[in-house]
Amino acid sequence: MTTPADLSPAAAIRPGGEIDGIAIGSLLHKGGMALIYEARKPGIDAPLILKAPRLSHGEDPAAIVGFEMEMMILPRLQGVHAPRIYQVGDFATQPYILMERLSSPSLIMRLGDLPLPVDEVVQLAARVADALASLHQQNVIHLDIKPSNIVFRSSGEAVLIDFGLSHHAELPDLIEEEFRLPYGTAPYIAPEQVLGVRTYRRSDLFALGCLMYFFATGVRPFGDPQSLKGLKRRLWEDPMPPRALKPDIPPWFQEIVLRCLEPNPEHRTPTAAQLAFDLRHPDQVALTGRSEKLKRDGWFAARKRRGNEALVRAARKSAIASKLSSAPIIAAAIDTREADSGLAAAMRATLLRSLKDNPESRLACLNVLKQKAIGVDETHDEAGHNRHVKRLVELKHWAAPMGLADGRITFHVLEAVNPAEAILTYARLNHVDHIVLGARKETFQRRLLGSVSAEVAGHAPCSVTVVRAKNAMEAAAEAIAAEELVDEDETQP
Repeated sequence: MTTPADLSPAAAIRPGGEIDGIAIGSLLHKGGMALIYEARKPGIDAPLILKAPRLSHGEDPAAIVGFEMEMMILPRLQGVHAPRIYQVGDFATQPYILMERLSSPSLIMRLGDLPLPVDEVVQLAARVADALASLHQQNVIHLDIKPSNIVFRSSGEAVLIDFGLSHHAELPDLIEEEFRLPYGTAPYIAPEQVLGVRTYRRSDLFALGCLMYFFATGVRPFGDPQSLKGLKRRLWEDPMPPRALKPDIPPWFQEIVLRCLEPNPEHRTPTAAQLAFDLRHPDQVALTGRSEKLKRDGWFAARKRRGNEALVRAARKSAIASKLSSAPIIAAAIDTREADSGLAAAMRATLLRSLKDNPESRLACLNVLKQKAIGVDETHDEAGHNRHVKRLVELKHWAAPMGLADGRITFHVLEAVNPAEAILTYARLNHVDHIVLGARKETFQRRLLGSVSAEVAGHAPCSVTVVRAKNAMEAAAEAIAAEELVDEDETQP
């Protein structure tokens, strides 16, 4: 097993280097959250690329969490509409994803040609809808559909890339659990995503509607807002109808596009498969008042939508239903410096008992990376390690003796000034059922300032267990009991 001590800046990926038998070529692309390199590996004849998260000084922690999500989701996807994955690295040494290299450029290369003829937009959009239908059937919502994330195979099928913001119905949503601000791309993000809801498949249809509008008119339907206030305007303001910008756009195409852009997801086309069908069978598209609109809705209609909370209620209902259908969460606040102490052994034994008592529950291991109240925080330590990644590796090392399956445990490094408040906020927003944390040794500073465990226990929205360190004999007994719990758990079907 890799330990935190094995983490080394020497494992960094660079052109001309090698990692896990993979020869690293030139840097192809430097994205907002990841780097893409040419790659080669003996035994694989196909063209390859290697994708690695950006871990240099000052990078957004969301890049790390998003890469975790991509490492979980991509290997599970099947079919021609997702890139083929050959190998995945580990955060303990170097995270990366080795995948097939698609020969064609992304749709972003077409922006200079806009607006495109409607027939061409329809043909492109139908193939993207096919890809979304495949994705949704595999319980994945992409949540970042945009031109740069769409490429095409030589055989014609659309391939969706960059799953760092995606939601998988059968996996923990680390983006949702760790970040409160909406993540997405401003011109394409759906209204419910702005509200923090990531469980609607129709969010992808909204984004595709934005793309169709843009490619057919050369104008983004909602502009490119750079603030949360600007993003929220799409909850009540409708875009200028496409036919008002280009009169030659057929009514049936406007009907399809404006239906995708409905602020309430329940009013959009129900599925990606149905959207693909409509695009290929325009004679069967049922026309409504949308198809003939030539101007935006008036002030009164926009005002009515702004005051109407139906969208908010629908979004909240979806979020609550998603949460209730998932496993209960046990959150463990862990001090990674005590991985081999008696307190750690007692914590692990307590957690295993709780998990055994609740077979459907999930364990969320939390660690708070304390930030400065004033000043700039260093993202790397003196040895050159990314502090967020290092804590993530230490958390996994701490939890390894419990032997829990990947789907049963998640790891979260929270960056905050106040550790207790960070734990409480996580618990409130993620509907945690039980918090387990260790009691630190009594010190003058603890007596003077109070303890994290006391603050959490005093304000938690759920039950709290504070675990105290055992003496050597008790710790040994706890460890033996924990091993027995793991062995017994592994025999379950």
